Amino acid sequence: MCAIAGILFKNGGRGDLNLSTGEALTRILDATLHRGPDSAGWALYREPVPGRLRMRFFIPGETDAGSETAKIRRVLAARGADVIDTAPLGCTIGVTARFSGDLLALTRAIERQVKLVSIGESLDIIKDVGQPVGLASRYGIGDFNGAHGIAHIRLATESGVHPDTSHPFWACGFADIATVHNGQITNYWIMRRRLERRGMTFQTENDTELIAVYLAYRMSTGASLEDALKTSLSDLDGTFSYLVATKEAIGYAKDKLAAKPMVKYEDDDMIIISSEEVGINRLFPGRALATTEPAPLTFGLWSRSI
Repeated sequence: MCAIAGILFKNGGRGDLNLSTGEALTRILDATLHRGPDSAGWALYREPVPGRLRMRFFIPGETDAGSETAKIRRVLAARGADVIDTAPLGCTIGVTARFSGDLLALTRAIERQVKLVSIGESLDIIKDVGQPVGLASRYGIGDFNGAHGIAHIRLATESGVHPDTSHPFWACGFADIATVHNGQITNYWIMRRRLERRGMTFQTENDTELIAVYLAYRMSTGASLEDALKTSLSDLDGTFSYLVATKEAIGYAKDKLAAKPMVKYEDDDMIIISSEEVGINRLFPGRALATTEPAPLTFGLWSRSI
């Protein structure tokens, strides 16, 4: 199975949701824990700081945080990135840096030396093995109160249970694009080879990463995110319900069979998405909500006011 979650506040208002954004996403995941107890992750969109990139790296194996931080500093400096700050957190190291060059070229230059989780002006992906409530406490997810984010819990079926096989996935080399996904992309290798021939880069063999890279590629050629969501319905084969997030928006797409559930709640202030209605109900206990389930072969997109 697996479960996905997303929330976006449209215009700064939060209605009567008396939770931080991180708390809300975590409660949705916890309510649907039966769908994926192996690992959890969040793509959190923080306010950007002009001229700065947020980067997150895994600490590999038994490496200590101090030596990996020093290595990351050396690797980034060699490629023209000026590290401002570093902060070890769990199995990761968060970095802020000044960098004005080609992000895809930077990614390709450093990915064999360090293990990237995400890069963006706003995006910060935090993921690890474990269950959402415990990981949220360990990683301070409840302190996040930005305008939007997406999240995921995973039931491992095709690869091991490791932090780097957890969701969300970043569109490698493209800032601020992340995806979470429930399902299977059955033409993964065909699409991957096609995208690689067009210069795209992959970090894993996970089909959720393929969705992120596909959307990033389409937008790099001039398509809007809405157009990319639309064409994904015909270009990607399989059974899937997925969410994508960028600096300003979240969107979804659902395949023609609609075998993978998705429920949404929307009002004037927010859009909330969960794999099951119980996830949304956890945020508004005792209330009757007008939820809907997107139809097969549909997509949707919501943007925040900025």
